[in-house]
Amino acid sequence: MKDSLKEFMDANRDGFDNKQPNQTAWTKIEAGLSSHRTRWWNTVSVWRATAIILFGLSSYLLITRTAPINKTNRQLASEFKDLDVFYSNQITEKAELVSQFQIEQGETDDEVTQNIQKLEAMYQVLKTEMRQRPSQDVKDALVLNLLVRIDLLNQQLNKLDRREEDKESSKSV
Repeated sequence: MKDSLKEFMDANRDGFDNKQPNQTAWTKIEAGLSSHRTRWWNTVSVWRATAIILFGLSSYLLITRTAPINKTNRQLASEFKDLDVFYSNQITEKAELVSQFQIEQGETDDEVTQNIQKLEAMYQVLKTEMRQRPSQDVKDALVLNLLVRIDLLNQQLNKLDRREEDKESSKSV
């Protein structure tokens, strides 16, 4: 069937090509088609302008939100410097006292001294982190590290004081 239709079309092509459909047929065909008009929001220039506005707005928001963070970070760093000086002075004084006691007693470095050295190493890592990315959490960790070292030194001083008191009390008895 297909072959016979094709043969018929090929044989009578000239008869089909010379006829033009009337204007009413074209009008009906056009009415049946969906009217696909280009809307103003579908143009490339509108999308480009929208992208530029969106980029500008994003940049503005990023800059305005970053500025207070930088100010807060600088404030955290300056607050920490004051705490660092205060606690470091206390640690230095107490470490000198412990060292002096140990020299007088003829003792060598013990576990507490090693722990303090480990805490000092952790402190240096945290201090580097504070310089690179200051935050309240890093500041809190640094202060906690300083307080733990002070506490360890206080415990060591108390232990050494008790030993000395025990020696003096045993001499007097």
